[in-house]
Amino acid sequence: MEIQFQKLSPQAQPPQKQTAGSAGYDLQACLTEPMEIPPMQARMVPLGFAAQLPEGVAGFVFSRSGLGAKKGVVVAQGVGVIDSDYRGEWLVPLRNLGPAPYTVAPGERIAQAVFLPVLAADFIEAESLSGTQRGQGGFGSTGTS
Repeated sequence: MEIQFQKLSPQAQPPQKQTAGSAGYDLQACLTEPMEIPPMQARMVPLGFAAQLPEGVAGFVFSRSGLGAKKGVVVAQGVGVIDSDYRGEWLVPLRNLGPAPYTVAPGERIAQAVFLPVLAADFIEAESLSGTQRGQGGFGSTGTS
């Protein structure tokens, strides 16, 4: 799959895989100076590019495991979604869950994007739904272990 991208800043880097087996493409902060994120606060970090995803594909932005586990810096809304019809600059909202301020360095790998197919769905109203073993059991209804 090819993804066209347009640099909006000379410092911008396209998403890059670090190894052949990587599922995620690292996203780098496009900053001219460091950006501080205070504890329990979020900041929008620009990536400096726009991209055109193929129709039927979406980009899902996940936290980098090391940054989240070691520093408490994660994608603010859990997982970001980039739709195929979005053409604006890619931004990553980072939230610092750690006890100390975190400084994002220019060019730092701050998140990762995974590209997945998206299925279109038509919702059709029904009088009833088929039965299952679980039925209407909600959170924890299948046991705790």
